[in-house]
Amino acid sequence: MIRKESIQLSITGMKCGGCVSTVETILNNSDGIENVSVNLLTESAYFEISYKHIEIETVLEKLKENGFPSKIYINDFSKKINKEELSKKKKWNNQWQKLTFALLLLLFSGLGHLAEGKYINFPILGNIFFHASLATIALLFPGRRIIINGFKSFIKNRPDMDSLVALGVTSAYITSLLSLIFPASGFPCFFNEPVMLLGFILIGRFLEERARYQTGSSIGELLDLQPEMANIYTKDNQIKSIRVNALKPDQEIQILAGDRVPADCIVTQGNSYVDVSHITGESKPIEVKEGEKLSSGSLNLNSTLRLKVQKVGGDSSLAQLVSLIESVNANKPPIQRIADKIAGKFTYFVLIFATLSFFFWWKGAKHIWPDLLSHNHHQLLTNSSHTLHSSLGSNAENFLSLAIQLSIAVLVIACPCALGLATPTVITVASGKAAKKGVLFKGGDKIEMASKINHIIFDKTGTLTKGKLFIVDYKNNNDHTYLLRIAASLEKESRHPIANALIQEAQKQNLSLFPIKKILTHSGRGISGELESVEGLINIGNIEWLLSKGIVIDNNAKKVIENEETQTHTIIGVSIKDKLLGFILLGDLLREDSIKTVQNLRQNKFKINILSGDRKQTVLALAKKIGFKETEVKWNLLPHMKLKTIENLKIDNKVAMVGDGINDVPALASSDLGIAVGSGTQIAKANADIVLMGDQLNGLPYSLNLAKKTMRKIKQNLIWAFGYNLLAIPIAAGILFPKYDILLTPSIAALLMATSSITVVINALSLD
Repeated sequence: MIRKESIQLSITGMKCGGCVSTVETILNNSDGIENVSVNLLTESAYFEISYKHIEIETVLEKLKENGFPSKIYINDFSKKINKEELSKKKKWNNQWQKLTFALLLLLFSGLGHLAEGKYINFPILGNIFFHASLATIALLFPGRRIIINGFKSFIKNRPDMDSLVALGVTSAYITSLLSLIFPASGFPCFFNEPVMLLGFILIGRFLEERARYQTGSSIGELLDLQPEMANIYTKDNQIKSIRVNALKPDQEIQILAGDRVPADCIVTQGNSYVDVSHITGESKPIEVKEGEKLSSGSLNLNSTLRLKVQKVGGDSSLAQLVSLIESVNANKPPIQRIADKIAGKFTYFVLIFATLSFFFWWKGAKHIWPDLLSHNHHQLLTNSSHTLHSSLGSNAENFLSLAIQLSIAVLVIACPCALGLATPTVITVASGKAAKKGVLFKGGDKIEMASKINHIIFDKTGTLTKGKLFIVDYKNNNDHTYLLRIAASLEKESRHPIANALIQEAQKQNLSLFPIKKILTHSGRGISGELESVEGLINIGNIEWLLSKGIVIDNNAKKVIENEETQTHTIIGVSIKDKLLGFILLGDLLREDSIKTVQNLRQNKFKINILSGDRKQTVLALAKKIGFKETEVKWNLLPHMKLKTIENLKIDNKVAMVGDGINDVPALASSDLGIAVGSGTQIAKANADIVLMGDQLNGLPYSLNLAKKTMRKIKQNLIWAFGYNLLAIPIAAGILFPKYDILLTPSIAALLMATSSITVVINALSLD
């Protein structure tokens, strides 16, 4: 079997959906790489490599050759915290420099218009050679990188957004230059157009980058929860301040009121109220005391605590939470894959359309509208009386001049950026908002599936109830201590809620447990095995299973367990050989928000059922409290029976299974959407698609509602991105010119193109 490893790359140079398609093509065509997913918003790629083909350096070189310098993303939590702020500052400094240059170019170009129109008395600003110099500076400095990258992509037959801009800008510049050098050629001269075009594009990219950063701010906010320094206790019990990345497990630290916990710890001294909303989404502080665990990033509110460090750095719950949110980008929803494919082909369409527009206006239009250019009343979005650097369409002397200008406008106005950003921006905003509420989506595809769910299945124990079972009573055995000791001894290696209840009670009573000789788990039924110092096979489990094993349960024992009061509890029987040793009754507490959550889901028209392995009376007693009918509840179900029920429901429904993530793995995996309930990373590792952190269920209706809103936003963005291009490209090509005398200048086209990208990002940010 070939070993596989997941790789994440940080990629620079991606500007649009066409770039995403190019990067995905390069990776998919590389030997040993599979399951490729590229994200424009986060500028990253995710894929798996097999150790049979480990030529990752060749892949990085290939990406670099195509204009996408990349490096392997190293998931070092301490470095991530430091680099986040540094990279942010570096990126913003670079963006501000470009913006400043763009604004200066636009300022001088605008003043040039005013100077030539005699609105201001500054002759040099209206001079054609000044504008030629300004255009040259614009292309050589702020526009150089766009033009070089654009032509590189074009030459390699992988045109992208930069290719369209580069062709438009250089065409306008070269045409103007030829007009300046050879005035008799009849070519249009509009040096101001490449200047304004680049200015608007740079402003648009600055605003787009700013909005894109805001969409991914949730990870930055989580990283801000990690303090830089920690106070540790020295060997002589003195306090010493050290950097958090120097912390080691088993060290003891002091946390003052107002401090954040720097690592996963356990309280060794003190009690306080702590804010854990970053993990659970629950704004109400929790009370902690000696022996309780605290996650990194938790905020200590009112008293000093002494803590023992358990997990640090990348192993901490905060680091794993950040990694989980980052991994959302690894799985695209199907709707995004379609958009990326279209965006990948889009630039070819634009190039063909621009070429056809050129030949149509040059050779065809004069036969259809021979008097078209004899009118001088063209309504322009930017009208001008300029001569040598006139705006697009004004005073076009011939059809060749008009053809050049209109084909440039087509190149500039097209926007594959909006297509590429339409989906990932919304997915990132949604996953960030969900994380703040204690909900983790494990991929954009999971969000799309969550939006389609109409039927919800609940497990009982650990889902609708807290899953923290406690012993209520013992039956049919006078030696309760021995009964508990036998049961806890055999269950001590299990992680089942029943096992936890038995072990905790044994610890409270300071019972010494027997060593295990042999053990076997029977899923959904019980556990069997042998203990040292105890002769014979021991069985612990539900009554039906014990009977099937030949355990004798007499009539008196049956009367006890058939008692109405007894039947509302979970009952397990303990036997040695074929003799019943006794029964243990266990109780469970309903989650505080179970009733409200179920009511909320019903109001939103979800169909709901409970599938439980517990006894009929126990399940019905709980169902009655929550408001379920008997027909909506099933009991005495083994794991394979739950599985079959879900498979049958999936025929006509989109089914979500809500379980505790420990005993419901098959059902979670089989359902259309697996939702795990519980606190911390143990549940996050289960086979669930959504994780509800903490002890609350109210994140469930929130997550399903958010998923529906997210898909609405994505569809709005895609409709806008497609609609914009369907309308804008024909207008730029001059479809309104013959009848309405309306044309667009390249600079206005550039402004509209930038606005299109910014619009989809702002729409994503409006998700509530």
